[in-house]
Amino acid sequence: MRCLALAQAWQQAGGSVVFAMAEATPSLEARLRISRIKVMRLTVTAGSAEDAARTAAAARSEKADWVVVDGYQFDSAYQAALRADGLKVLFIDDNGEAAPYSADLILNQNAHASEAMYRNREKHVRLLLGSRYILLRREFGFWRTRTFEIAPRARRVLITMGGSDPDNVTEQILRMLLPEPDLELTVVVGGSNPHLAGLEQLVEHADHHVRLLKDVSDMPALMVWADLAVAGAGTTSWEMCMMGLPAALCVLAPNQEKIASELARLGAAVDLGYTNKVPVARTEATLRDLLRSQSKRAAMSQRGRQIVDGRGIERVLALLWGEPTLRRTVDSDCRSFWEWANDPATRAVSFAREPIPWERHMEWFRARLTDPQTVLYTALGRSGDALGMVRYQMDGTHAILSINLGAQFRGKGLGRKLLFLATEELFQTSGVSAIDAFVRLSNEPSVRLFEGAGFRSLGVETVHGDQALHYTLDRAPLP
Repeated sequence: MRCLALAQAWQQAGGSVVFAMAEATPSLEARLRISRIKVMRLTVTAGSAEDAARTAAAARSEKADWVVVDGYQFDSAYQAALRADGLKVLFIDDNGEAAPYSADLILNQNAHASEAMYRNREKHVRLLLGSRYILLRREFGFWRTRTFEIAPRARRVLITMGGSDPDNVTEQILRMLLPEPDLELTVVVGGSNPHLAGLEQLVEHADHHVRLLKDVSDMPALMVWADLAVAGAGTTSWEMCMMGLPAALCVLAPNQEKIASELARLGAAVDLGYTNKVPVARTEATLRDLLRSQSKRAAMSQRGRQIVDGRGIERVLALLWGEPTLRRTVDSDCRSFWEWANDPATRAVSFAREPIPWERHMEWFRARLTDPQTVLYTALGRSGDALGMVRYQMDGTHAILSINLGAQFRGKGLGRKLLFLATEELFQTSGVSAIDAFVRLSNEPSVRLFEGAGFRSLGVETVHGDQALHYTLDRAPLP
């Protein structure tokens, strides 16, 4: 699902996607084809040397910009083989067990991810760690800024354990909840669930209002409907966080243990552990408490939305896009900066609106280049032409941001891409914990830009005698 999310975003940005798979279910293939994604079956052992060679050949034939690798069977040798073939590699990881790492980008979107897990890596490797980079499918984007009410008593419960659920945890949870009065239950199962027939019988004879859904494509709608979810601690955990849906998480496999425990530690979920190893009475008591406690569910909902803001995929794409790219500003950029700054549209929304004389600009520009508290980036297009600039003025652990594009490059979506790229670059290369921006109230394009990039509004302040909106972006989703 996280690779599907990335594929959808790449398509939306104008790219094409191929899923090269040695293992897949018919329902998964059908879902990819519905999304107009090409599926290439590789008759190899997943993660093997032959797999790496076939994948590299496929990437070359498709003229791929990136190869995205996701799976526990892929190891250090697999990364090295792809890079030795001249390919750029994004390696999606959970446990830090594929060292030494040589991929261009390592993405670990889990809340427990840390640099210590990736000490054994080559110098060029760039780390994307934590819930800032959660990959969510496009259907969740609509709900990113919506607010939801927390019911005094949870009556509508969503049960979902992912694609297969070999231990039939779904039935165990369903039997625990059926004795509870006045509940509406929705059970979601994947196409490869081996216990479907038994679940259908149980639902058919239930006294409650229970519906059983298979291969659901619109999970956000069900999450909006639900007051509480009981779910496997996989990708769905992050989706529920962004949706503000309180959840009790069941651990279905070892790779879910840290997700469930960390979200419980952060106060965004309850960790039920391995359901078949925990006394039934204890799990039932936990669920009853959640059903009745509005305050606990409200706190979990708020915490979840702090952890996952729904913009992780754009942060990842900022590092995959071919345009724009960033480099540190140099002397020869001086005239471009002056022309961009003196553009009439720029002056109209600036705090100082009079034109800037060339001599004063040169003095300012040279001072900024030599100021250790100033970070200047120049944005470049595919042809190497300068498109715009980003300036950070450092103030302790905060940085104040200014951004500008050349007039001919506006209105093409480059500003948002540049903003994501520049903020990620600063967070990756400095100790800055938050980025601030001040925007005049009349500057509607910049208001849309910063709100669309996930900056929080801190209200209106006076800047150089003008009313301005103060926006901020935190490096860490949680204090």
